[in-house]
Amino acid sequence: MERKVHIIPYQVIKQEQEANEIPRGVELIQAPAVWNQTRGRGVKVAVLDTGCDSDHPDLRERIIGGRNFTDDDEGDPEIFKDYNGHGTHVAGTIAAAENEHGVVGVAPEADLLIIKVLNKQGSGQYDWIIQGIYYAIEQKADVISMSLGGPEDVPELHKAVQKAVDSQILVICAAGNEGDGDERTDELGYPGCYNEVISVGAVNFDRHASEFSNSNNEVDLVAPGEDILSTVPGGKYATFSGTSMATPHVAGALALIKQLANARFERNLTEPELYAQLIKRTIPLGNSPKLEGNGLLYLTAVEELSRIFDTQRVAGILSAESFKVK
Repeated sequence: MERKVHIIPYQVIKQEQEANEIPRGVELIQAPAVWNQTRGRGVKVAVLDTGCDSDHPDLRERIIGGRNFTDDDEGDPEIFKDYNGHGTHVAGTIAAAENEHGVVGVAPEADLLIIKVLNKQGSGQYDWIIQGIYYAIEQKADVISMSLGGPEDVPELHKAVQKAVDSQILVICAAGNEGDGDERTDELGYPGCYNEVISVGAVNFDRHASEFSNSNNEVDLVAPGEDILSTVPGGKYATFSGTSMATPHVAGALALIKQLANARFERNLTEPELYAQLIKRTIPLGNSPKLEGNGLLYLTAVEELSRIFDTQRVAGILSAESFKVK
């Protein structure tokens, strides 16, 4: 299968030699507020991308294995080194460890399974992606993160995605960066447009929709995707922009949500049930659903709503007490 797929085009804003902070995107979605309950320990996130710098100090303790399906390193399946930088950046947003240095990911104790399906040029064959998805299924991944896409609806790719979802794996995909700023027009890319995946658009730190973010009726939600600081090869850091950067925020968040929801319900929730738990944790921003889906990922949305209703209930009780006949 010679048809090509590629990383979602992104913009490199700046490179950093060092960092020591919780990135603003991680804070915006309220991840630190749930770390006292879970940090994603034991949840396996498969990152289908350009590989990863397995020696990066923020990532080496989180990577549990990997596989190469590309033509890099003469196709050696055991070498999943990242020559591009995109995959390492995505992995850092998902699960960079909290080690008092560098950056911290959304789920800093989640496990990363690195599946290299794009080569050093950031491109690959659909067959590589398909093999990578089936490998993630075999390895019993909980979440698949794909910040990649192509213009063609390939039936074999769709079938692989459906198989993953049927295996109770949450499949997260970037919506794409071909947006024209007009929510009335549709920009389509695959696998992000498959109904079975969780399609992620981008916003900036002011919660405004990113002009480059694709709009279509398959977008499920949005997450921070502009000026995102994360890890890059060589033990360094960089700020990137794109829906590629929004996607790993959701992948990491689902590692947290899966543990929170399973603990609350005292059973393992199914993929549709976990999707519902994710959507409960969004807030609308006022844009068309074609641009923002259900709204911005906000991990404490349930608690915030509960607090509002509790306040109103107490106020109602006090008001009723004041009108009691003496």
